[in-house]
Amino acid sequence: MIVLAIDYGSLLAERKPEVIHGEEQNEAYIKILEGLVSKENPTPAEDKFAELLALLIEDFESKHYQLGKSGPLDVIRHMMEENGLRQKDLVDVFGTESIVSEVLNGKRALTADHIKRLSARFSVSPAVFF
Repeated sequence: MIVLAIDYGSLLAERKPEVIHGEEQNEAYIKILEGLVSKENPTPAEDKFAELLALLIEDFESKHYQLGKSGPLDVIRHMMEENGLRQKDLVDVFGTESIVSEVLNGKRALTADHIKRLSARFSVSPAVFF
């Protein structure tokens, strides 16, 4: 489900996001988030809305799923290991080797574009990076 709206206020009015209270609502928000991050040219409003959804999903899942302490960097490292990849193999995702290094060392945060490319590269939901 791809969200179509011109501005952030329209997105909020259309979807009326709220704190997630159940699995069905969480799955619906994940589908919306996946639609947003899979767009080739999201608007700034869509990027902002995706960030809000990611926070709501992360809040719900951190309260309802005890997965240990793995974060997005742990997920990336695990996927790299599973696929026999080195840092330089992710330049197509991040743009340069230095950005790959900064992200993997926690010096730079993942962007919506990074998450979009990582989820496409590894064929996983963008939600695994939140």
